This record gives sequence, structure tokens and C-alpha cells, in this order.
Amino acid sequence: MGFDNGALRSLEDALQGMLARLDCRCEAESVPLPEALDRVLASDILSPLSVPPFDNAAMDGYAVRLADLAAGAPLPVAGKAFAGQPYDGEWPAGHCIRIMTGAPVPPGADAVVMQEETQAGENGITFLAHPVAGQNIRRRGEDLAQGSRVLESGLRLSPRELPLLASLGIASVSVHRPLKVAIFSTGDELKPVGTPLQHGDIYDSNRYGVRAMLSRMGIECLDLGIIPDDPAALRAAFQQADREADALITTGGVSVGEADFTKQLLEALGEIGFWKLAIKPGKPFAFGRLPNAWFFGLPGNPVSAMVTFDQLVQPALARLAGQQFARPLRLQALAAEPLKKSPGRQDFQRGILSAGPDGLEVRSTGSQDSGVFSSLSRANCYIVLEQERGKVAAGETVTVEPFSGLLL
Repeated sequence: MGFDNGALRSLEDALQGMLARLDCRCEAESVPLPEALDRVLASDILSPLSVPPFDNAAMDGYAVRLADLAAGAPLPVAGKAFAGQPYDGEWPAGHCIRIMTGAPVPPGADAVVMQEETQAGENGITFLAHPVAGQNIRRRGEDLAQGSRVLESGLRLSPRELPLLASLGIASVSVHRPLKVAIFSTGDELKPVGTPLQHGDIYDSNRYGVRAMLSRMGIECLDLGIIPDDPAALRAAFQQADREADALITTGGVSVGEADFTKQLLEALGEIGFWKLAIKPGKPFAFGRLPNAWFFGLPGNPVSAMVTFDQLVQPALARLAGQQFARPLRLQALAAEPLKKSPGRQDFQRGILSAGPDGLEVRSTGSQDSGVFSSLSRANCYIVLEQERGKVAAGETVTVEPFSGLLL
């Protein structure tokens, strides 16, 4: 890939360039269903049975044959059917069967009339509305046919899928093992939280954001802490990450003026490219691979690190984990106030999206400097401004990207 100090690279070009080189690194394993939450399916799930497995009542009411209703006379009740207790007795002509929701529909029934459309009397049940064939009957296989695909490979299992799998009697699933990612921060100025700061020191904050986002993705994290600007220490950290993880994410050391030493070390160990991205915040970014692990170098500025992880590293890690990744949802909204913007880079400003009198509207969280992390903590969306767009006047339409579960 080489060291690139040339033209700015678009976000889309950088993303597609990475994804074209990445494949799933995580082999499959079988886990019990209760342990499958947030795991990524390694193969399609096919339904082992039809759902529902039999015709059943969608309402409490009465199972009827349409021919018995033709005379309009009350029908005596021949018996009762409950969920788990089907009616297996005789069903004489001119009779109906009391039935509860979920109970198997007796053979020969044409419809189920809901209880609210009937009236009980001494001579039986009077039907106040004439049903149509199939009314209030859930047919066998109506939801899922036996052998049909229920879930696709690459899906990350959420609380919505586990009960579905349980309803099919599936006790274990084939999933990819969790991706393992090593992280560390670089810089002599960085100090652990909870320790006093000396003049020129700052607290190491980026690692907490990266680690939290990895956790949200269901990724196993190997946290190597803060690595000083020392060649031997950095080499040892890179080599440990390469031995023990599928990927390495660092923050700091990738901007112009800092990258020479990092570049020499990484290129000695593997293949690394340093890019200038046409986005704001997040201009400096590095991508490549060590002998075993893929490498992602994030900018040191806090907001830049979060934005580049969200927009670039998240889909790349999803690919390595074998997970499907959908493009983020983007909407149109009205700018509730003027927004500063200079042409040249795609801008991910931090905003607050809300419902206004004329539809969705968005306003800035304040200073958009890449070192002002409070601008991100107050936001619920990005205001995505096109690369060549200039300043935005109040009332103009802008594109917004609501924060995903990664940041919320």
C-alpha cells in the first residue's frame, strides 16, 4: 500500500479498498441457544418444522362448518377445544365446537367465528355475522414452511431471534467464534485515568471509547494499555497483538509529523498504508496488515478516533467477524440554524435531531473541533455534509445519520 502523503482519499474509496481485502477470520463452532446472544450465525437456519405445525384458531370463539350456518338457526355446542387439548370427539351435523386461541381446528371446520360475534341461548349459539371460509384460522406452515430459510448466515443474533429459534425446537446453533481485537494507545503525554496530571499530560480517553464500541459489537478485546513512544516497547506491543489477536487498533501516531517512526516500525513488520481521508473529523488514518493480524490506526483526537471507528473500522471488523453489515440509515432534515462548513472534505458534524413543526430538524451541538468530545456526547446523530458543500443556511435541507447502537 505504501506511505501516501498525496491527495485526500474519499471515505467511500477508503472503505471499499479495505473491504475488498478482508474476509471472515472466525471459524464456526456450535453453542447452546442460551449462549448464542450477540453471536454471528455461521450458516443459514432452515426450519425443521412447519409453523404453525397445525391449523389452529386465531381467536376465542366457535369452529363452524359453513353449511351448518345456512339455515340461520342456533347451533348446539358439541364440545370444546383448548390449546394443548384438541377436541377429538364426534362432531354431529348442525353443531359447533367451542374453541380457544391456539387450539387445533377440528377436521372439517371452515371458519372460526369470534366470540364477540355470537350470542349464547337455550337452544345453542346464534351467529350474528356470517363468516367466510378460512376466517380466523391460522393454516399449517402459514408463517414458516418446513425446510424454508429462517435466518441467514452472517446475522448477529439479537433477543428477537432467540425465541424464534426456540419456537422451532433448535437447541444449538453454528456461530463464528468471536473476533479478537487488540488495542493500545500511544504517546508519552497519555496518562491513566485516576492518576495526577503533570504539565503537558492528558488522560488516555480514546481507548475507553474503542473498547466500549468493541464490546457493543460482541468482539473480544485484548487491552494492552498505553504504550510509550519507545521503539522496543512499541515493537513488543505490535508483536504481541499479532500473535494473540485477529486485528489491532491503535490511536495516535498516524498524523503528519508523527508517522515516520511508526511507519518504519510497521513496514518492518508488515504492510501498512497511511492515508489522508477527505473527511472531517478524521483526516489521518492507517490500514494494513501484520504477519497475522489486520491493522487499523486511528487519529489521536478523541472525536476523530470515534468517527473513523464508526464509519470505517466498524464495517471492516464486521467483515472479519463474518457478520452482515448494513449501510447506516440516513434521513433528510432541515437545518434549524446556520452551519459552518468549508468545501474540500466530507463533514460529520455532531447534531441533535428532533421533530419540528415542519418535520425533522437538526441543530449543532456547538463547537465541532475534533478535540471537543462533549460535542459528541450531547449528540444523537451526525450531520453529514457533502465534500464540496460550503456553509449551510438555516432552513436548508441536510443529510443526517442517526447514531446506531454502537454509539447510543
